[in-house]
Amino acid sequence: MLELLRIKNLALIEDVELEFSHGLNALTGETGAGKSFIMRAVDFLMGERMDPKLVRPGAEKATVEALFVLPEGETVIRRELSAETGRSRVFVNDALSSQPTIRDMKSRLVVHTSQHGQQKLLSPAFQAEVLDRFLPSPALLRDRDEALAALSDILERQRVIRARFEDMDKQREFLEFQKREIEKVDPKPGEENALEDLKKTIRDRDRAGESLQNALNVLHGEVGLLDAMTLLTREMEIIARLFPGFEDDRDAIEELRLLLHDLDTRLRRGPEGLSGEEESMSIDDIEARLFELARLKRKLRRGLDEIVDLKKELDESLSFLDASALDLKGLRKEESAAAVKLREALDSLNRAREKAARELSIRIVDELTDLGFSEHVKVFFEFDPRELYPGCEDRRGRLMWVPNPGQAPQPLDRIASGGELSRFLLALVSLGGNDKGHDALPSLIFDEVDAGIGGLTLGAVGKKLRALADRQQVLLITHWPQLAGQADRHFLIRKDVVDDETFTRCHRLGPGEIRAELSRMAGGGEQGDALAEKLCS
Repeated sequence: MLELLRIKNLALIEDVELEFSHGLNALTGETGAGKSFIMRAVDFLMGERMDPKLVRPGAEKATVEALFVLPEGETVIRRELSAETGRSRVFVNDALSSQPTIRDMKSRLVVHTSQHGQQKLLSPAFQAEVLDRFLPSPALLRDRDEALAALSDILERQRVIRARFEDMDKQREFLEFQKREIEKVDPKPGEENALEDLKKTIRDRDRAGESLQNALNVLHGEVGLLDAMTLLTREMEIIARLFPGFEDDRDAIEELRLLLHDLDTRLRRGPEGLSGEEESMSIDDIEARLFELARLKRKLRRGLDEIVDLKKELDESLSFLDASALDLKGLRKEESAAAVKLREALDSLNRAREKAARELSIRIVDELTDLGFSEHVKVFFEFDPRELYPGCEDRRGRLMWVPNPGQAPQPLDRIASGGELSRFLLALVSLGGNDKGHDALPSLIFDEVDAGIGGLTLGAVGKKLRALADRQQVLLITHWPQLAGQADRHFLIRKDVVDDETFTRCHRLGPGEIRAELSRMAGGGEQGDALAEKLCS
């Protein structure tokens, strides 16, 4: 249950604190005092959006904080809204949390019914959800969703394969043409640069041939340098023996002679570095290959490295076209099996819905009768089939009713008045409880659920609210003294103007104050006092 609610710096509220009790808590006051806004603050706390312009002027932020008493203990939730950035932060037991976490907790904490909820009741989709809440097991919906998701995944995979197949199949001839052209030339990665390098190497080698021959002629000509060095070495040996001062010169001449012999050997061997295949290629061969590669680049309008990569892509694309037929055949088998599972899940779900609809209709009629409807009122669910897949129908329930004998069944939005919708919503909320105790059930917030009703019907609504309050906590915003008079705790919401500033105040009423407020709600005067006295007795 919601034990304590505090609101600071939100719209006209500067600082309001409400301490609720078990049972029925009534909030009353003049129209426009801010009663519904207090409930909007609860919605904000539970994850709904709030306009940052609603932060009270002059304040940095608005804060809504609540203390909930749950079976596992107390939980404090606080949410802050920044006036400057419009961003909000939420805390659970003073630890920073997230809005999705709060939204997940909401169903355990608060159920808020309002005039918006009444209009929501007119939606066929919401009516279908209402029926599904009364299914014997949530697994029925989960099985349908999982089967549908599996089938949808298979169909999507088929769609992707078919779309790619159709696109590639239109280009098959072009793809095969590109592949043939590439295979004829069979380019290798980096081949073009390698050929240019080889061409330069061969030309450099040819230019070096003449120089090699000239160098050999110098070494072995008519006056060969090697022969001259041998003769010079012999003479220097004699000179060094006779004149020791020439020994270093003799050694230098000998070293030079040996170097020239080594140079002779290398010049005869010629340049190195070409493989056998490269050695066999001529400049004409290289130019012909380069022309072939250039023509392929022009034809395919791509660089050579791109063409090498393109060949891999073409091989993959053509292989995909060949394999697609097999893949689609396998997916069709998966589709058939998934369709069977979906059909079985829907058959079980639809049977359970029909049974739940019969039982729920009886219970709704009982609740409506307690709320002042004619004993002849009839309610049932009409099923609207939606084909999720050929042969697989999801039959969703839609509320139909006959408020009076002799009328044809109609949807709620055709014949239900605001007051009837209020009581319908109250009836559905009443069916949602169980016997777990106050703290295990969410707090029920009724925001003017009594709109559009009056007279004897108020008594019936009051009894139903009282019965709900005996089961779980109820927060009720009302303009009717007959309902407020049943409250276990009564709060008055009013607007005060102080120094040209407007404030929304909230005050828990004592016994005498309750009598005065009920009298005001009843119109005041002797008649109002009399009704207030009766309600308080």
